[in-house]
Amino acid sequence: MNEGRIERRLKREVEKRGGRALKFTVLGRAGMQDRLVLLPGGKAVFVEMKAPGKQPRPLQRKRAEELRAMGFTVYCLDTLAAVDNFIAEVIGL
Repeated sequence: MNEGRIERRLKREVEKRGGRALKFTVLGRAGMQDRLVLLPGGKAVFVEMKAPGKQPRPLQRKRAEELRAMGFTVYCLDTLAAVDNFIAEVIGL
């Protein structure tokens, strides 16, 4: 399984529940998370997508910690099961 398949599942499941999983690119700021998940009710969650078993690079971990320090929630998802858990935890079934 590859990262793209996991990312497509996240996008599809979030959109089924009325949210958006936007591809997130920040020019001049390497290491930012892959997706910005916007949910009904004004909730925003950052998500780093990885192939199964892969870990975020040090700069990606640093960016995640910067976001957490500002009060944002950041997830790293590397399996379809992790996407399902994310949906259950963050959105609810």
